[in-house]
Amino acid sequence: MKLPSLLIGLVLGAGAMTVQAQSVTKKPLTHDVYDSWKTIDSDSLSADGKFLLYGINPQEGDGLLYLRDLTQANASKQFARGYRSAFTTDSRFAVFQIKPAFAATRQAKLKKKKPEEMPKDSLAIHDLSKGNTQYVARVKTYKLPKQNGEWLAYHLEAPLASKAPKDTAKGKAPAKPAAKPAPKPATGANKQDPTELVLRHLPTGQEFRFDRVTDYLFSSKGSTLFFVKAETDSLHKAGVHAFNTATRKAMAVDTGRVSYKNLATDATGQQLAFVASKDSTGKDLRYFHLMHWTAKDNRAKVLADTVYKGMPAKWMVSEHAQLGFDDKGERLFFGTFPRPTQYEKDTTKLDEDKVSLDIWTYKDPLIQPMQLKQLEREQKRSFLAVYDLKSKKMIQLATLEVPEVALNPGRTADYAVGTSNVNYLLSVGYDTPSKQDAWLINLKDGSRRLVAKAVRGNPRLSPAGKYLYWYEPADSSWKAMSVKANSPINLTRALKTPFYDVQHDMPTLPDEYGLAGWTKEDEHLLVYDQYDIWRLDPSGKGNAVNVTDGFGRKNNLQFRYVSLNPTQRTIPAEDKLLLRTFDLKTKSNGFYTDYVTKAGEPQKVLMEPNSFTAVQKAKNADRLIFRRGSYREFPDVWVTTTSFNAPQKVSDANPQQNEYAWGNVELVNWRSNDNIPLEGLLFKPDNFDPNKKYPMLVYFYERTSETLHNYRQPAPSASTINIPLFVSQGYLVFVPDIVYKDGYPGESAYNSIIPGVQSLVAKGFVDEKNMALQGQSWGGYQIAYLVTRTNLFKAAMAGAPVSNMTSAYGGIRWESGMSRQFQYERTQSRIGGTLWEKPMQYIENSPLFFAPKVETPLMIMHNDNDGAVPWYQGIEFFMALRRLEKPVWMLVYNGEAHNLMQRKNRKDLSVRLSQFFDHYLKGAPEPAWMKKGVPTLVKGKEYGLELIEEPAITTPTPGQPPVTNTTAVPVNADK
Repeated sequence: MKLPSLLIGLVLGAGAMTVQAQSVTKKPLTHDVYDSWKTIDSDSLSADGKFLLYGINPQEGDGLLYLRDLTQANASKQFARGYRSAFTTDSRFAVFQIKPAFAATRQAKLKKKKPEEMPKDSLAIHDLSKGNTQYVARVKTYKLPKQNGEWLAYHLEAPLASKAPKDTAKGKAPAKPAAKPAPKPATGANKQDPTELVLRHLPTGQEFRFDRVTDYLFSSKGSTLFFVKAETDSLHKAGVHAFNTATRKAMAVDTGRVSYKNLATDATGQQLAFVASKDSTGKDLRYFHLMHWTAKDNRAKVLADTVYKGMPAKWMVSEHAQLGFDDKGERLFFGTFPRPTQYEKDTTKLDEDKVSLDIWTYKDPLIQPMQLKQLEREQKRSFLAVYDLKSKKMIQLATLEVPEVALNPGRTADYAVGTSNVNYLLSVGYDTPSKQDAWLINLKDGSRRLVAKAVRGNPRLSPAGKYLYWYEPADSSWKAMSVKANSPINLTRALKTPFYDVQHDMPTLPDEYGLAGWTKEDEHLLVYDQYDIWRLDPSGKGNAVNVTDGFGRKNNLQFRYVSLNPTQRTIPAEDKLLLRTFDLKTKSNGFYTDYVTKAGEPQKVLMEPNSFTAVQKAKNADRLIFRRGSYREFPDVWVTTTSFNAPQKVSDANPQQNEYAWGNVELVNWRSNDNIPLEGLLFKPDNFDPNKKYPMLVYFYERTSETLHNYRQPAPSASTINIPLFVSQGYLVFVPDIVYKDGYPGESAYNSIIPGVQSLVAKGFVDEKNMALQGQSWGGYQIAYLVTRTNLFKAAMAGAPVSNMTSAYGGIRWESGMSRQFQYERTQSRIGGTLWEKPMQYIENSPLFFAPKVETPLMIMHNDNDGAVPWYQGIEFFMALRRLEKPVWMLVYNGEAHNLMQRKNRKDLSVRLSQFFDHYLKGAPEPAWMKKGVPTLVKGKEYGLELIEEPAITTPTPGQPPVTNTTAVPVNADK
């Protein structure tokens, strides 16, 4: 059988019949709807607010890019497979790439085409005033200047012809636009392959072409295009070049070296920095120079290398660090690193004679698996340095002792903040949040002074660089200090309001609620409590002020600042601020407005039982776009003004939803066994009848009730049930919140979930004989625990569960290389101590030790490349239940991670989840994989998805044996 056909063609007989009984007008969701269910991305407004771009894409297949003229009703253009879209800053053009057709790409893969033979992207340039579109085939990337709408640069794939085009001395008009935007197959190239770069003047269509280009960069104002050329032979040398868009002339910045990397320009475009090397690309260690060019001198100079003054002994310029100028163009920041030891190759030994081993020692700051995981990062690690272009002096800022150095946002301050956890590495993970020391580093001379010792927060600089500030978990306070002072000031000590997360329930210090930002000139710091926004004086002279006047706490509302200018580094205190608002009681969302400095309560703009996301404002117009959604409403794009007057829906991504039974969601309340008030979500099918009984799935993780109004899209499962699908198939789905007590995670889950389930059963509409559990990871652990404590559920599915905390405690999280010990002592597992300090709590919270009590049929998924929970945890529980002859199955997707990544596997899991629960809760036929298994002899040939009817026994003729009729229900006929 072919797996895709099996998945798409699956017939969910019992589920479909249930929903037909519910509704005669709408059909149930099935697994074959996934590919066509769409998402929206790339929504953006032109600067003048007149045009809107957004993409609507199916989960698998070809999408559409929409261009809406918001000045005209229903004025819209569609572009097949358009993506990576942008408007020019002058709002005259829209530019986007076009993907190859999905079918063409798939066909090329089936034919095992080489990468260079695969279909390639095209580029579209749409004139917004004229309404016409030009297309360019075989485009890898494109770039637009940040502050100039006249120019566009795009990098082509390798040409079809073997003869490469030469630079054009003069511009020429582009060819006539193609009739259709269909991309043509072409030879391919990766990002670093030297291919043709095209610069186009958009108003006139004039083009300039440059061959052998590997990288390119516009200056912010578009005055210059810089690009790197690769060496192809002795006549065509590598180099950096600049094209002046005013004079229409190109010039060489530097040539003759082997490699050029990391282009960076200042705000004016009059300076360029890059690193360059004369060493062969094949050398193990290549020496790079830091290069600097100015338009005034038109000459590139070496600013730093291994022998320049200021470079630490035996250090060198890094080729991996990002270069950057400060806003004033007076300082250039770059990276350095210690010259690695060079080892001679031992040519006297064969590879098979060389020993390969890892040596673990108790003195290692990081354990070997973490070192191995971080090896590539460490090999490319760079240490921040600065070159002062006025004093012509290099200053090394970061060192081995103080490796992390951060600047203020504009890089204009005379100080940087350096942080280091070097002295605390042995306790990383065990002492959480981890400690670090902080220094203020003088950018003029490199001197540094220790300003904070063993802090658990993250000190950083204010926008103007006048203050160092951080939240300190150790005493739950916000702190700040002037860069000229010697000690920090506690800004919130006198306030009775908690600024830490009051719902934090792990055996570690809680985080803060976050900050909105700073006002201009570092005048005030704006931070959040659970409800409101506070204005803090970083000097400590002024009193703290509740900006929202305590209105949030009084009314159970949570206010959070929404920035409408993504380039703005500070909050305009004099302007009316837009505040995203969440009602903690009803879970409604909306917006209020307020001022930072004016007294008075926030003013409501709107509050609705919906979710609001992706708020954007046109740069030069009073126009907003946002997404509005709910459980029943897909979050389409809406357009309005900053006052939210008469909002209009402009997209309709999933109109087909109206054809399907969907369901509703409501907030439910109960009390835990510890008498703690709890909330949860109950999803009900359409035409819900409280006098009927429904099968119920219970899914959980920790707390999710705040997502009451979130849309949940039909999609194949990475690890958990798709709620709309099961609700459409006639199930109730209950998602309870859980509160935890240190040392008793399993008991806490039981005390929260079971009373919630019982409270729903008491209402009379839950079929208490047909309930099941499902969860993944931490949820999977809790399910494994629950089935050792109760037989209330008819079936359960646990994804990637920890079953034995005593063995898991000593394991490794292989995706990060970290020891798992921290997880049990301080974070999610919540034991609160070591295995030897609290051995009984590790045992009591481990389902494995209570496997004989399990009576619930259990399905486990644990994949063999799980980097979060070692898959032997699933094996331990499976083997215990198998030994006890309990009904248990385990799905192991080969090569897959903690959550499934490959879509084919997600589709497969989705089908098996439905089959498992339909069988136990609805009496549907058992699939072959559950009844008979799938032997390795037929792995990849049979999948066991066909449904098998129970044999029917007929009355035998006297003297004859009983007749058994077995009917197999195939998924489809494709074998």
